[in-house]
Amino acid sequence: MATPMDSPETDPKPGQSPLPGSSPEPGTPVPTSFPFATWGPWLATGGAVLALIFGQIIALPIYLLAGGEDWDNMGWAAKAAIQLCVGIGFVVVPWVIAREFPDGINWRQAFQRLGFRQFRPGNAAKWIGIGFLAYLAFALFYAMVFGAPEQEDFTGELGPVAVQVFLVVLIAPIGEEVCFRGLLFGGFRKKFPLPLAALGAGLVFGLLHFSTGISAVPQLIVLGAIFAVVFEKTGSIWPPIIFHAINNAYALAILNS
Repeated sequence: MATPMDSPETDPKPGQSPLPGSSPEPGTPVPTSFPFATWGPWLATGGAVLALIFGQIIALPIYLLAGGEDWDNMGWAAKAAIQLCVGIGFVVVPWVIAREFPDGINWRQAFQRLGFRQFRPGNAAKWIGIGFLAYLAFALFYAMVFGAPEQEDFTGELGPVAVQVFLVVLIAPIGEEVCFRGLLFGGFRKKFPLPLAALGAGLVFGLLHFSTGISAVPQLIVLGAIFAVVFEKTGSIWPPIIFHAINNAYALAILNS
């Protein structure tokens, strides 16, 4: 799948086994094998938290226009606008970090560091399928042992179905994958092996969703880790975005049925 931010032709084919901790050649601003990040786990963690804070900061005018009311008392338009701001924060902060650390590069190279690269459709379909089956197996096991997790449904508060689809199926997967896989997992992968890096990034991803229901956090941790594995095995951020979008679309369809 070709995109305006494809990797250079000199990049290895997506899905090939990379050299863990590989770094760019001297004078090369973007690593040519996974991980593509040029920052470490501490900056990645701080950046993920900052992205969430930044989204809330740019949403402040919306809170003020809504009369400073809390979430439950806001109208759907204000809630939808705030969710959009959160999604923007999840993209802008990682992009700035990717662009500036350790050196200033252009916008296209920054997106490449976050994983916006070519991928082979067949390889992506294989790893998305493996990821889906792994998540389904864990979800079934978790439900059998601990019961079905309770997760708050706030999608119905975002207005018409078209707005819900835009925010939940398009904006959320792009923003969260850029932040939690491109930035966070990418930084973790510079120092840690794949299993540890994937679980570490998944842990942050799950814990930042605790407000939707604490019992759902373990499943979200595992899902986040699976997204990270799909990212590395395909060599592109696009497949986990697609996987994430399919997952959200299915959940939204169930909630609106």
